[in-house]
Amino acid sequence: MNQPVFADPCRAAKPEAQTPGATSSTCGNVTNSSSGNMNGIILTDAGEQRTMNRLFGIPCLALAAFAADPRQALTFHAPFDGSTDATTGKGDRRLYTAASYKVQRDAVPGLPPDVELAKGQGRKGDALLFKKKNTRALFFKAKDNLHFDPRNWTGSIVFWLSLDPETDLEPGFCDPIQVTDKAYNDSAIWVDFTKDDKPRHFRLGVFGSLKKWNPENLDANKFPAFLNRLAVVKKYPFAKGKWTQVAITFSGLGSGKGEAKLYLNGKHQADAGAITEPFEWDLTLGAIRLGVGYVGLFDDLAIYNRVLTPAEIEALAR
Repeated sequence: MNQPVFADPCRAAKPEAQTPGATSSTCGNVTNSSSGNMNGIILTDAGEQRTMNRLFGIPCLALAAFAADPRQALTFHAPFDGSTDATTGKGDRRLYTAASYKVQRDAVPGLPPDVELAKGQGRKGDALLFKKKNTRALFFKAKDNLHFDPRNWTGSIVFWLSLDPETDLEPGFCDPIQVTDKAYNDSAIWVDFTKDDKPRHFRLGVFGSLKKWNPENLDANKFPAFLNRLAVVKKYPFAKGKWTQVAITFSGLGSGKGEAKLYLNGKHQADAGAITEPFEWDLTLGAIRLGVGYVGLFDDLAIYNRVLTPAEIEALAR
């Protein structure tokens, strides 16, 4: 991939009109002001301002190369710095836990006993630390925090992991993230580490309504319609003491022409097979599930309402 040539928008930008009494600094077509307005994005609190600074402060120059500022597509961000609450999101920003996803409606805000907010162990601050295999429900509510569209669900999910899959993970499958209202095989987006491969494989799965793609509910791990649709990475950069960016882009889910791609550290790895079935959700149960069976560090979760370009994903990986 050719590296984009970035002009310096911080020098060339035209100042925007300010609210009386507000101060501003301009980077490209984005204005940070004390009034809390950023190029059409209303920053409702200091947490959202920190989100923008953290996610996009480094690739400031890169914004000149993008047709649309990724900041305008950001719908949810949980940096896990000083708090488990998300700093950006139109829905409930709290992190919830329950004994299992079968009793998800009984969830309460907080962390399960074997997960903690690890001070100073994140990429740039704190991070979630899964100390042993997580068997409990741990999730953010999806409603109003991501843009679910049953006819054309499109977006991007970006987060960071630090672990050695071969030494840290306990036996069994491990899904660092699942986005669904039911299960991994029913209107869901997820990545996992396999349980039997040596070394484990890292996979992206995107599956719509179970009754459409697997009406007999056959064992997924023996069913070609499941296995042939996975995006599989056999050689990956995950390592203990090192942070790896995971990025998922998806488009047209529910339209009959769905697509999904997997990136690691800003580099495209694999594509999921054709996604033709519908996606059906009960939004009251839609969840951004974290650390299913996971052991290791998890940081900096961001969700966007459009497909990020390869250049944007690469810039965020720096």
